[in-house]
Amino acid sequence: MRLVDFHILAGSHQISSTTMDSLHIRKAKLEDAPVLIALQQKMAWATEGLSLNEDTVSKGVKTLLGDASKGQYYVAEFEGEIVGCLLTTPEWSEWRNGTVLWIQSVYVREAFRNQGVFRTLYSFIKSQVENDDSLMGIRLYVDKSNLSAQEVYTKLGMDGQHYQLFEWLKSS
Repeated sequence: MRLVDFHILAGSHQISSTTMDSLHIRKAKLEDAPVLIALQQKMAWATEGLSLNEDTVSKGVKTLLGDASKGQYYVAEFEGEIVGCLLTTPEWSEWRNGTVLWIQSVYVREAFRNQGVFRTLYSFIKSQVENDDSLMGIRLYVDKSNLSAQEVYTKLGMDGQHYQLFEWLKSS
């Protein structure tokens, strides 16, 4: 599937015209790494109170940007500035004989929250899935205490009733 520019005009997504006229969604490039690294550090602190090791996260972001099989960052730009991002990672589903995209590493700059930035990023990813027969759906996980994010995901038509996430991670 060919990636195309995706523009959302202010009126179609209730974005405040006093704040922004339009967003541009695109695949992230290696040149975006410093911004993505900073946004991921802010996201980890805001959502989990984690202070990420900058060297580790820097290597992780740059590795991902250099290897599309690991995932793909997308950024939302307003007037040439990255105001939000998300990462998709592929999960093969033998049940569906296709790929489910996981959304993770979502961050929207504070000044741009509640203006449709995530909704626009999500709509972009959803349109990619709808138009590619090898893509079967979208998943994401959210902290149980992050009720505002859960409300946003529900409003977008996502269902959090099917699975519960369990994990084991090595200590860093």
